[in-house]
Amino acid sequence: MSTDLKSEGALTSSPARITKFILTMESTPKILAFSGSTRKASFNKRLISLAVAEADHLGADVTLVNLGDFPLPIYDGDIEEEQGVPKNATALRDIMIAHHGFIIASPEYNSAISPLLKNVLDWTSRPTKTQEGKLPFSGKSVSLMSASPGAFGGFRGLSSLSSILFSLGMHVLPDMVIVPSAPQAFSPEGKLTSERLQHSLANAVAKHVLFLSVCKSPTALVA
Repeated sequence: MSTDLKSEGALTSSPARITKFILTMESTPKILAFSGSTRKASFNKRLISLAVAEADHLGADVTLVNLGDFPLPIYDGDIEEEQGVPKNATALRDIMIAHHGFIIASPEYNSAISPLLKNVLDWTSRPTKTQEGKLPFSGKSVSLMSASPGAFGGFRGLSSLSSILFSLGMHVLPDMVIVPSAPQAFSPEGKLTSERLQHSLANAVAKHVLFLSVCKSPTALVA
């Protein structure tokens, strides 16, 4: 049975409801999600888990990756020349290439991104014999979010990350999720205590899934 958009009320409803409608007609977008922190009690790991749950609820095919499962040496041109790109970097590249968009939760380190995340981006953007370095990123969309103990909620780090990803050819979506005062922002169960922040998270994820579902055919994005 076909579903009528107007009769379902989707035209005047939230991005999440519109997205659910669109996904009944389009190919399922594949989204890769990861945090720029591997700390066990990381606020950004909690945040990315909530984003994954939202995207999964909307019907997207979401893969959550722990960057700690892909240890890498600090990028060094001599290592690359003598040993080649590490196997873990190649594995991450392959995972990235297989997805249509990313969701990244990044902590802020000295008004920039974490060394872990920067190193991952440096290694996975290296060219191979058959692929351009930007292939895992170019033309794809990314949603950014951050949780920080400070009052700015990691915004300065996201500004840095946005610039890097833009240079790699990504479409950085404008709805960033900023969670300040992170120790007080999460419940013991890992949920956001603020309805406003939860709405902001849900809205950003829904818009991203909608973007992938409407603006481009997912099958055309993956090499």
